[in-house]
Amino acid sequence: MPAVRTVPLGPTTLSVPNVVLGLMRIAQSSDDEVRTLVGAARDAGIDFFDHADIYGPSLHDCERRFAQAMQLTPAQRAEITLQTKAGIVKDGPYYDFSYDHLVSSVEGSLEALGTDYIDILLLHRPDALAEPDEVARAFDHLEQSGKVRHFGVSNHTPRQIDLLRTAVRQPIVANQIQLSIPHSPAIAQGIAANNGGLAQAATEDGGGIVDYCRVNGITLQAWSPLQSGTDAGVFLGSDAYPELNAVIDRLAGQYDVPPLAIATAWITRHPAGIQVVLGTTTPQRVTDAAAGSDLPLTRPEWYELFRAAGHRVP
Repeated sequence: MPAVRTVPLGPTTLSVPNVVLGLMRIAQSSDDEVRTLVGAARDAGIDFFDHADIYGPSLHDCERRFAQAMQLTPAQRAEITLQTKAGIVKDGPYYDFSYDHLVSSVEGSLEALGTDYIDILLLHRPDALAEPDEVARAFDHLEQSGKVRHFGVSNHTPRQIDLLRTAVRQPIVANQIQLSIPHSPAIAQGIAANNGGLAQAATEDGGGIVDYCRVNGITLQAWSPLQSGTDAGVFLGSDAYPELNAVIDRLAGQYDVPPLAIATAWITRHPAGIQVVLGTTTPQRVTDAAAGSDLPLTRPEWYELFRAAGHRVP
């Protein structure tokens, strides 16, 4: 199987895989299970692993589980990209972009991951009480101390990013948003722009996030790429999406790939160079998703999937 396609990471010189492995569900996995899962990713060319301080029953549990299972040497650590997130406080919950919280969260992640640097730190969800100057002070400290090399955000609107950039001097290299074929307001709104009375045209995410990130050299990352975005859960094989699954199954047969590869390819086909963040703990699903990394869906096929998910193409 060919390695996954790489895309630029924001304005950096780094090339990163367009399918990455998220590790939010490994807290109860054994060492062998973690190693097998990570091994499947590495075999597919995936060397990028997504964490967060809050993943797991207790703070830093999944980061710690990863490090304990992998026991990476310094040379092995240098071969991979570790991304983690900070800003969500489980008590409440609420959000905290204060200097003290961000710095202490990163120090906890470094200890849990058994490393002395984080490749990419994302602000996990917008903090309504965020002070850009305080975020900038935290970023400056983390960068100058060598603890974090690159910085990004998650679930942020264009204006929230602009606000941070009034004080933050480091490039915002990534924005991780929820995106799948059925749940794609970030894309669907643009297609339905200027269509009065069409719910799809409503601006819910601050408007134009995909175009904004492309203009500003920010890499988009898609979390929950298999979720419907509603209580219907995973859309692959779901009775809630018969038309979409019929198209996916037909294209899977046509391209001789698993259905999961088609779901992945719908995202990776977009010219924004979006990274698909997998949340599975099943090695075969990592392999299946990676098969969609560079699948050349045609425009008619891409739009057919879009329409089959219930979106309007005016």
